[in-house]
Amino acid sequence: MNDEADLSAIRTIPVARRPNKVSAAEFAHPPAGDLSFAGFLASLPHVLVADHFRKVVAAIVAAARAERGVVLMLGGHIVKTGLAPLIIELMERKVVTHLAMNGSAAIHDYEIARFGGTSEDVAAGLKDGTFGMSEETGRGMNDAFIAGMRAKLGMGMSVARALDAEQHLANPELSVLLAALRLGVPATVHAALGAEIIHQHPAASGAAIGDTSHRDFRILAKSLETLDRGGVAINCGSAVIMPEVFLKALTIARNLNAGKPQDFTTCDFDMQRHYRPRMNVVQRPTMQSGKGYEITGHHEIMIPMLAWAVLGELDRSAGA
Repeated sequence: MNDEADLSAIRTIPVARRPNKVSAAEFAHPPAGDLSFAGFLASLPHVLVADHFRKVVAAIVAAARAERGVVLMLGGHIVKTGLAPLIIELMERKVVTHLAMNGSAAIHDYEIARFGGTSEDVAAGLKDGTFGMSEETGRGMNDAFIAGMRAKLGMGMSVARALDAEQHLANPELSVLLAALRLGVPATVHAALGAEIIHQHPAASGAAIGDTSHRDFRILAKSLETLDRGGVAINCGSAVIMPEVFLKALTIARNLNAGKPQDFTTCDFDMQRHYRPRMNVVQRPTMQSGKGYEITGHHEIMIPMLAWAVLGELDRSAGA
């Protein structure tokens, strides 16, 4: 016969002595008199990611008020899910101070501005080798890089100027690159050779791609200095390129500025959690100071919520 633990000898403690992670005061509440977006945010429970979302919003608002850097890094999915108008508004309101993106985001932005549509059927085009082979996109963007290299411009500025010079654009008002050019916001593009459809084209110049994108890397490294003491860096939808670029650019900024920037907020917004954004955006840059967050959800829902929350808070504070 096996011995058994004697539960009658167990020591218990009063519940009043036990620390709780959740209290009734933190619970969500249903709609009442205030049905505004601000009322919705206030109704969310004060636990876990709902509270993290509020803290990210507060950090962005504080950075905008203090004129600290807010660096927004984009993957292609952000542009092709129709979020450009919100990003443009954040730039116009002087919230976003630097726009950085991978090559995919730049391609989608270029095609929306110039042709009014983007995002082809990859599987269908792959069957006959026509995937990514549109003449106008490949020729136009690669020619822009070559002209940019000659003028000693970064890739983002090269594409923006090429679009600006086009006589017939379908939707120029939806281009984040054109908006950045108009507003004087640094916009950088960080290419991955061989990973983007425009690298397949006869017009592609490795020298021009490398020259203009490396210049943008140096521009981003300089911009990261503005994160010091209250800035915010947000990665949206780039699981690999922007987290890797951000970590190296941050290393340069700290190497040249005696360990600064420090004490800033980072956040990764994506549909699922990935290793590189977690390590290179959320955790490693804020180990000594600052705070990093991961907020998981569909971009087409989460980014509008973020923009509405930030702009709503700025409007309320301006009217107070």
